[in-house]
Amino acid sequence: MDKAAVLARIEERLKAVGLSADAASAEAKKPDAIRNLRRAVKTGGRQGLTMATLSALAPVLQTTVGYLAEGSNGSAIFDSVSEARRPGSIPVVGKVAAGVFREVIEHEDGNTEYIFDEPDPEFPNARQVAFTVEGDSLNELKPRPILDGDTLICVDFGDTGLPLIDGAIVIVQRTRDGGQTIEWSAKQVELHPRRTEYHPRSSNKALKPIVVPDDPDADSGEQVEVLALVRRTSYSLPKAAPPRRR
Repeated sequence: MDKAAVLARIEERLKAVGLSADAASAEAKKPDAIRNLRRAVKTGGRQGLTMATLSALAPVLQTTVGYLAEGSNGSAIFDSVSEARRPGSIPVVGKVAAGVFREVIEHEDGNTEYIFDEPDPEFPNARQVAFTVEGDSLNELKPRPILDGDTLICVDFGDTGLPLIDGAIVIVQRTRDGGQTIEWSAKQVELHPRRTEYHPRSSNKALKPIVVPDDPDADSGEQVEVLALVRRTSYSLPKAAPPRRR
């Protein structure tokens, strides 16, 4: 992440919303975050902002994490959701599968499937997309599991204007290899002092949480971004049960 470019976008949004850096950092509950970034850019230091801090700042600055981090208005999957499309037409943009990293090109298939549903009543202006669940990462979610084959109907997290909320079910994008490989997975948020954790709720104990420390100097070689807030699930039943064995 280019710290100077991120800072320039933050300064632009501070001016637009009429907040000082200290006031915005305090409202985001990230004291001194912007001041530390200014210092890092000025001195060339390693200290900067984590994605968790950008997630907290984005609603205060009335923008999206994608814009602050990369200058884009949200993830490319949401950029493709046209406002002119028929209302209630929701693209199924891919599979969420914990621990499965795919090359980015695999998510650029032009044969998009659509489902039809009402606009989200709580976020009527938010862009909607859907994902298909692959695997068992949330098969022990309470009070109701999310199972292999379920369709998750989601809204763009940036469009909600919400901060991360403990217990929320979200679609997390994790990238490696300089952005060449990507994982989309559904996780439950756990907020802790000095870190954010994205947890599977699974019978498969090999699946581990994604832990994002709120440490500007931390560099794991991965980037983690919350793409979407899961709002509801659907599952299409087969037309007929498999034949019984005699």
